[in-house]
Amino acid sequence: MVGATLQANAWVRRFHPAPDAATRLVCFPHAGGSASFYFPVSRALSPEVDVLAIQYPGRQDRRTEAPVGSIHTLADRITEDLLDWSDRPLTLFGHSMGALLAYEVATRLEERGVNPLGLFASGRRAPSTYRGSEREDPGSDESLIREMKKLSGTDVEVFANDDLLRIILPAIRGDYRAVQTYRHRPAQPPLSCPVIALNGDDDPQVTPAEVRAWERHTSNTFRTRTFSGGHFYLNAQAPSVLAEVSSFIDMATLRV
Repeated sequence: MVGATLQANAWVRRFHPAPDAATRLVCFPHAGGSASFYFPVSRALSPEVDVLAIQYPGRQDRRTEAPVGSIHTLADRITEDLLDWSDRPLTLFGHSMGALLAYEVATRLEERGVNPLGLFASGRRAPSTYRGSEREDPGSDESLIREMKKLSGTDVEVFANDDLLRIILPAIRGDYRAVQTYRHRPAQPPLSCPVIALNGDDDPQVTPAEVRAWERHTSNTFRTRTFSGGHFYLNAQAPSVLAEVSSFIDMATLRV
């Protein structure tokens, strides 16, 4: 039984189980993020949607595990576990690094005969876009901390607690390495599900052209939506983002 056997699963967190929901939303955190980032999403959408949040190694209850510094390896492992949750239609939502992971997991699910309802790619340029200026090593702890502060996605209290910061830095470093070393596989066919690309209008991490390039990665419908804000626009714009996701799921479920 899916719901019973996977409660202790290392990869999936189900904060508000919705056993009677007709569909599931799978949420992928950003670099340095954890499953709890999506706790408010789970609370808001349950019980209409069964929300699953992915927990990467090296943080929170998995803090003793070594981080995985490869998007492709992470996607392989996550896909294997998500297959057990595919008894209901899945919609994938990923922010920043999570968008890359959601995309790679979606391709693997389709290869295994599981077709997601759709993919929400938030705050990340398309997989096929590449900036040659990016370095694979995230640099010193200090430069990594500066980058985290610039993106405004980490609680300011974390920066005031040096012991806590040093504990989480290895996981963040592993995530950054996974993103910087990621390369899209050119032979990879486009997804058969719709793709919705979301971004903030003041996000220094992605340009409008890079957002529009997500269209190359689906043979289905594609659209974009831009919100006011920076890289973590979705914190301040949560009600609007949730409405966007809920509306899509409602319409897509009717077509199933």
